[in-house]
This record gives sequence, structure tokens and C-alpha cells, in this order.
Amino acid sequence: MDLFDSEGLFGQVRPGGDVASAPLAVRMRPATVEEVAGQGHLLTVGSPLRRLLEADTGTTPPASLLLWGPPGTGKTTLAYLVASGSGRRFVELSAVTAGVKDVRAALDDSRRVLAATGTETVLFIDEVHRFSRAQQDVLLPAVENRWVTLVAATTENPSFSVVSPLLSRSLLLTLRPLTDDDLAGLVRRAVSDERGLADAITLDDEALGQIVRLASGDARRALTILEAAAGAALQTDEARVSVADVERAVDVAAVRYDRAGDQHYDVISAFIKSMRGSDVDASLHYLARMIAAGEDPRFIARRIVIAAAEDVGMADPSALQTAVAAAQAVAFIGMPEGRIILAEAVVHLATAPKSNAAYLGIDQALADVRAGRAGVVPMHLRDGSRGGAERLGHGAGYRYAHDEPHGIAAQQYLPDTLAGARYYEPTDRGYERQVSERLTRIREHLGPESAGGSRIG
Repeated sequence: MDLFDSEGLFGQVRPGGDVASAPLAVRMRPATVEEVAGQGHLLTVGSPLRRLLEADTGTTPPASLLLWGPPGTGKTTLAYLVASGSGRRFVELSAVTAGVKDVRAALDDSRRVLAATGTETVLFIDEVHRFSRAQQDVLLPAVENRWVTLVAATTENPSFSVVSPLLSRSLLLTLRPLTDDDLAGLVRRAVSDERGLADAITLDDEALGQIVRLASGDARRALTILEAAAGAALQTDEARVSVADVERAVDVAAVRYDRAGDQHYDVISAFIKSMRGSDVDASLHYLARMIAAGEDPRFIARRIVIAAAEDVGMADPSALQTAVAAAQAVAFIGMPEGRIILAEAVVHLATAPKSNAAYLGIDQALADVRAGRAGVVPMHLRDGSRGGAERLGHGAGYRYAHDEPHGIAAQQYLPDTLAGARYYEPTDRGYERQVSERLTRIREHLGPESAGGSRIG
């Protein structure tokens, strides 16, 4: 069990430790709310978290918190600030190493301190989702009776990883990945701040961009990469961190990719065209380039869904099901595991038979409608259920398809001005070959206008 005195939290190391030897990410841990990068949606003035961070000692103990978010988004920092800002005692447990005995000991000790001195305790539990149900249940009396203010951090959805009684007794706050601007500001501050590198190095703009891309919204990762790259740069006379220094520090080649510039559009274009062209290897290559560059996986998933409808279409209707499932799964699971799901969808689309017949069909139908070639709805197809409509002949003569042979009612469905129009012409590829054969028979049953019509557009 790790015990911290709240007065020593922002010395960045345990009491008695060497501040200078602490990792850069620890030294740069925010000491005030104003230094916190990102999470503006949680830190607005008057918000529950802001009130908790600014609570004075002696006030009513604040509600317990569940902080849910990706690594490196500030969960531990916010826990430290809760204790420091309120003057409360701080106790930290890691669910990776602590057991029920450790939890009980921390709670009993906190209760004794509260009774003896009136000093309240913030109990921070990192990776709380790793606790078993029994371990989580041990926390309930302390949370219920406010013997401690629990701040529990998790990278997994609390709805599935935290027991319901604990969830209902806590305020759930969702932390978001840091934006590129958040990370860039954090890195620049670490370069100049006395707690950080104190301007011992200079940082090239390209190197900054590479650090931001590699960090993928994780502040701790960004500072760790910066520290490693700075160590390499300090061995040179210039003490300048370049892209090459960043590459050596993390052993990852720089991916030339600008998420807001030409590379973004060029790579996604090549990705889509490779899937359309059935080159599965090229498709996976461009997928890998986007993933390695930190492209938003939801953006990639959306393009895969569009490609499934536009380029595969009815040649393999299951491709759209795969694409939609992949988009939902990536949003639910996140990265890095989401790369596997995206790859599966890409392989399906790239190797599937292709047809854009449905895509062409709706565009040609829209072109007719927008050009004014719509016409009136045939009388027998109109709604006759409204008052007086039946007397006007609406619905008269309509033939119910289920009462007809083969389930097909031979009658005119298109307006007179479009009778015989053809919008959908299936290919002979994949499943659409079966659709083509069936459609030919359907059009024969519907009558000569449907069987012998011409494409409109």
C-alpha cells in the first residue's frame, strides 16, 4: 500500500525522494487546476468536479468519484488535486497489487484518523476494474458513511467493471483523450518549465508534431517520449530535438501524415481506392499508415461503412453488416485492439465481389426527381384510409401482392411519366448474380412495362 502525505504530493516523489530524479511525466504533474491539460468539459466553474477540487477543509465531505477514461488523460492528477485542494489526507492503492486486507487496513486507518483528528481522507484506487466484486463490496460502508472520499480510476466501462452499489454511490466522470493542441501545449510547457527541462533543449516543430502523433491523446506517453528524445539531443552540441531524435527514442519511424492536410486526404483516398480495386495488401498498408499516425479510428470506420455500400453493395450484402459491426465495436472497444476489428472489415471489403449498381440506381432516381420527372402517384397506390379519400377512388383496384401467384402483383407502380424506367441494373458478380436472375423473373411477372423498360437518367 502506498501512503502519501497531501503536503508532499507535488514534490513529485514520495517524501524523502529525489525530485530531480523523478520521470518528466511525474515532475510535470499539474499542481493546480489551471495546469490540467484538456478535460474542460469537467472543469468548468461550478461543475461538480471543480467544486470538489476547490472544497475547503471542514466542509461537508464531497461525493466519491469514478474517473473513466483512456490512459494518460489525467485521472491520477485529478485525484491528487482533490486531496491537495481540499487539504485532505491522501492514500493511494493500486488494484493491481492490493488485496482485501490492504483495502480494509486503509479504510480502518482512515476511520481512526477521522475520529481522532477530524482529518478526512481521499482514497485513490487506480485500475479499480481489476478489483473483484468482493474487494469492491468492502468499499461500500466507507463510501456510504463518508469515512473516506473515494476517487477510483478505470480505463474500462464502469457499467461492466464496477459493481452497481458502488456505481450508484459515486459520481461518474468521463475523461476524454487529449487533443493535439492539448498535447502540444503540454510538451511546450515541459520544455520550458523549471520542473521540466528548463529550456535545456530546443524542440523542432516537426519533432513536436511527431511526439503528438505518437502520443495519441496520452499525456504521460507524450512526456515520456519527449524525455527520451531530449536525452539523445543533450548528447549533441546543439541540444536540439529533431524528428530523428524522436525516432531513435521510441524506435518507430516517423509517419509522414498530417491529419488536417494533404496526407490525410491522399492516404484515405488511396485506402478507399485500394479496397475498391480488391487489393487487400494495399488496403491493409494504408490502414496501417493511418493507425500508426494516430488517425481517428471512428473516421476510418465511417469510410469503411461507406465503401461497403458504395463499392461492394448487393454483390455481397454481408459486407455492410461487417462494416457497421466494426464501427460499433471500435467505438466500444477503442484502440489498440480496434485495429484488429478494422483489419477484419477491410479484408472482407477488399476481397468481396464489387457492385455499385445500388449506388448508381439511387443517384439516377434522384436525378429524375430533381429534374421534375416525378409524376403523380397512380390512383390504385394512393392511401384510401383517410376521410373521403376512398370516395375519390384512392386505392381502388389495388392488388395485394400476398394474394397473387409468386407473391407478385402485376400492376403499374411508377407514375405514368416514368412507366418502364430502370434504375437498378444488377451485375453478374457475387450475390448480385442471383438478384439479377430473380429480378428478371419479377419484371416479367410485373408486366411488359417493367420487363422491357429502359434506364432513365
